[in-house]
Amino acid sequence: MNMKKIGITMSILMGVTLSFFLSLTGNLMAEGGFKLPAFLASFVLSTVISLIIGFLVPMRRIESGAARAMGLEERSLPARLVSALISDIIYTPVITLAMVILARSMAVKMSGGNAQLPPFAAMFLGSLIVSLIVAYVIIFIATPLYLRLVLKKNGAGGPPADK
Repeated sequence: MNMKKIGITMSILMGVTLSFFLSLTGNLMAEGGFKLPAFLASFVLSTVISLIIGFLVPMRRIESGAARAMGLEERSLPARLVSALISDIIYTPVITLAMVILARSMAVKMSGGNAQLPPFAAMFLGSLIVSLIVAYVIIFIATPLYLRLVLKKNGAGGPPADK
C-alpha cells in the first residue's frame, strides 16, 4: 500500500471538500446573498490554498503526534476530535483570510470603489468564527469517510471502526 499516494489523495479530497463548503458558507453569508461568480472565485482560491497546505504540512504526522502526546488511542473518537481541531486550526484561518480579502476586493471592484464595507477585522473575525465551526464539522465527518474510501481503493479494508 503506497502511503504517499494515500496522503496525496486525502489532501486533494479534503482540500476540495473543505473549500467547497467554506466557499458556499461565505457566499451564503454575504450581504448580497449567493452569487455564482463570487462562489466560483472563492472556491478556486480556497482550493489552491488548501492543496498547498495539504502538500506542505504533514497533517497526519502532526495529528498522530498530538494524539500520542495526549495519550489517545489512534483513530478513537477523542483522537478524531483532536485531529479535526488541528486540521481546522491549520487550514481555516488561512482560507478565511484569503476569502475575506477576495470578497472585499470584489465588492470594491463591482461597486466602482463605492462599497460600504465593515472594518476588515470585524469582517474577518465574524467569518472566521463561522468558518471554524463549519470546517470542524466537515473535517470530522469527511476525514474517516474519505480515509475508508481511499484505503479500500488502495487494497486495504479501511481503518478499524471507532472505539
